[in-house]
Amino acid sequence: MKLMKYLIKQSLLFSGLLLLASCGESTKKDETVKLDDTPVKQQKGQFAFYKDIEIRPGINFEVVSWGKGVDSIGGYLVLMSDSLKSNYKSLSNERKGIITDAWNMDLDNDGNPEIYIELLSKKNVLDLNVFEYSDGNFNKITFPGLSDNAKKKYAGNDKFVIKNGDLFRTYPIVNSKDSTEKDGTLKMLQYRLSGNSFSVSEVKE
Repeated sequence: MKLMKYLIKQSLLFSGLLLLASCGESTKKDETVKLDDTPVKQQKGQFAFYKDIEIRPGINFEVVSWGKGVDSIGGYLVLMSDSLKSNYKSLSNERKGIITDAWNMDLDNDGNPEIYIELLSKKNVLDLNVFEYSDGNFNKITFPGLSDNAKKKYAGNDKFVIKNGDLFRTYPIVNSKDSTEKDGTLKMLQYRLSGNSFSVSEVKE
C-alpha cells in the first residue's frame, strides 16, 4: 500500500514538472512573436540637412542640422574626421535659419580650411556662419552684415557665388533713387579674408 502511494506521488510530481516546462516554452514563444511584431518608429525631419565635404583624402568635414518643430530654429554639427591620424573633432552650434548649403574654402590662403554654412535666415535673406579649423580647433569668424547704405537698396533674394576661388554676393537693387540704376540691376560684393577678419568691396561692372 505504501509502495502504491509512493508511485502515485512520483507520477503526479513528474506530470506537474512536464506541465510547467510546457507552459514555460509557450511563454517564450509568445514573447518572441510579440517582440518581432513590434513596429520600429522612424523619426522624420530630425536631420533636414547633411553634407560630406572632403578636404583631401582621409580628411572630411560633415555638416548636419537637426531640430524639431519650427524649421528655422535648431542646431547643427560640424564633424571633422582625420582617418589617417585617427583624429576626430566636433563643433556644435545653435542656428536661426534653415541650412541651404555648406562648403569649404581657404580664402586667406593660410593652409587652414574654412567651413562656410549658408543659412536662409528669413524668407529670402541669406547669411553665412564661418569657422576656420586650425590646430585642432574650430575658430568662429564673424561674417559681416550689409552696410546701412547697402540696406537701403536691399530686399533679399541674394546669392553667394564662388568664382576662381573668390567669394561674391549678389542681390537685386530695389528702391534706388540713383537714375543710373534700373530695376533688376544686380549689386555684387566681393569678400576677402585676412587675419580671420573679412573685408568687403563693391564690384563695379
